[in-house]
Amino acid sequence: MPHPLALLLALMDGTRDIGTIRTGFELRTGTPLSPTTLEQLLSALDQALFLDNERFTQAYMAAITDYRSAVSRPHTLPGRSCPSDPQELSAYLQQYLDQVANANPCPDAEIKGLISPHIDFPRGGPVYASVWAMAATAVKEAELVVILGTDHMAASGEVTLTRQNYQTPWGTIPTAQDVVNDVVRDVGDEVFRYELHHRGEHSVETAVLWLHHLLRDKQCPILPVLCGSFQPFIDRGESPLQATLISSTVAVLKRVAALRRTIVVAAADFAHVGPVFGDRAPLDAVGRARLAAHDQRLIDILSSAEAEHFFEAIRGEGDQTRICGLPPIYLMLSILPSVKGSPTGYAQCPASEDGGSLVSICGMTYHSEAD
Repeated sequence: MPHPLALLLALMDGTRDIGTIRTGFELRTGTPLSPTTLEQLLSALDQALFLDNERFTQAYMAAITDYRSAVSRPHTLPGRSCPSDPQELSAYLQQYLDQVANANPCPDAEIKGLISPHIDFPRGGPVYASVWAMAATAVKEAELVVILGTDHMAASGEVTLTRQNYQTPWGTIPTAQDVVNDVVRDVGDEVFRYELHHRGEHSVETAVLWLHHLLRDKQCPILPVLCGSFQPFIDRGESPLQATLISSTVAVLKRVAALRRTIVVAAADFAHVGPVFGDRAPLDAVGRARLAAHDQRLIDILSSAEAEHFFEAIRGEGDQTRICGLPPIYLMLSILPSVKGSPTGYAQCPASEDGGSLVSICGMTYHSEAD
């Protein structure tokens, strides 16, 4: 976006008419703006649905109606970052699991929770496999899988549900309508405010694909949940559980998990560092080593499974490494009672051609402390 246009858009907050917008722009930039030019720009923005007006409202309502009336939420990743053919996709994911199997992992039926990445499979495949291989037995015995994913588009502190089932190349994973009803009963329809974000958000879908691959023909309902940014809680130094929407949702899911065999999955990546993400300098070998040490400290905290300790560790440093998985991990730890974590894998994935920008990921499994 050209910088002068950004200054102009900042004036379009609903409090100014066209004349006032023109005057404000000229005062700020010293550049005259003709009425015709501004009207043409406004028309272009309107056609592109960038203005909060009746046209946008109608388009949004049509989109949400289409989404809710569809047979299921269509898959978006197969055909882009992994095969779309069912047999090819099975072979693709299984090759990662077979590589892990050669390292002699022991599947654990008592797993209660997982941290699984949401980066693309070509970069994160081995770490995905390290955690899902351990969870294979638990997945097949589960009665419900709650999948908490990062909502990369949501406003802060949002918890967003959907009633839509999730489609994969192998068929459809049903959404647990009774659990959705339980949350809505206690929290209200606010949980659907950003429901349309489920349509294109990949974080939950990554976990759904691994889950469905392991389930094969077994039916197990899921609860797909998107989690918005915790930046305001970091800025204010407040616990996210002070937000009613979050605390009420956590309370409902804790009750549900106590009544049926439940696995809670946090589909979460770790650090996002380097110039691609706004840092001034690319990471060299020393920078990568420092990042690994930083991430290891967080992984040690995650092993203790204390949600507030994890949040405070990130808040204390101002989330300097931009951990986009903070919300789903925090919610998972808040839902699971008395668990301990075990790391299964870690990787630093390139986010630029020169390797100077990275996304770090990890895998974790969680078991009851008594196990």
